[in-house]
Amino acid sequence: MADSRAVAFVDAALRQGASRAEINGALADAGWSQEQIADALAHYAEVPFVVPVPRPKAQVSARDAFMYLVMFAMLYVSAYYLGSLLFQFINLAFPDELDRFGPELIGRNIRWAAAALIVAFPLFLFTASRIARDVRTDPTRRTSAVRRWLTYLTLFVAASVIVGDSITLLYNLLSGELTLRFVLKSLVVALIAGAAFGYYLWSLKSDDAALER
Repeated sequence: MADSRAVAFVDAALRQGASRAEINGALADAGWSQEQIADALAHYAEVPFVVPVPRPKAQVSARDAFMYLVMFAMLYVSAYYLGSLLFQFINLAFPDELDRFGPELIGRNIRWAAAALIVAFPLFLFTASRIARDVRTDPTRRTSAVRRWLTYLTLFVAASVIVGDSITLLYNLLSGELTLRFVLKSLVVALIAGAAFGYYLWSLKSDDAALER
């Protein structure tokens, strides 16, 4: 949330005819960060009028919160069970000869992961498409606090998984216990987490770019 003092300064400066570049420079010289300045400037649309024109604020409804929570929950479930399913395929391709119960357990895990994906992934796609449609209809939804908090939480989780996966891979390499099966599983984790991280980082940048227009 933008500082009320910065918002008031932007309002007064715009009323006096100052340009956005001049306002940005003045606030930066005073020690405000670029993020704080951008938040304050974003309160006003670049619409020519005799007084500054405020941008509408996103109204966070219970429905919006529900849709975002369902979407991100289904994203986590889908990512987890996609990884689990790929793990089982790797186990089939490179079986552990010492594991007597391997084939039976792998089959059970494949059925469970497939069932979870059949339910969770379509639900994720459905809620994501509904949210995207709502955002196209009302661009102010891009500033939704629920949307941004859950997106940043997802970035944190994905980054943590990537870091943990890299540490585990390096540890096994240094211990001399690196196997092809382990490397493939590490790559699966890195690809899934990396895809989520890259997409939602792009999403945040797209939201910021759209709000600046």
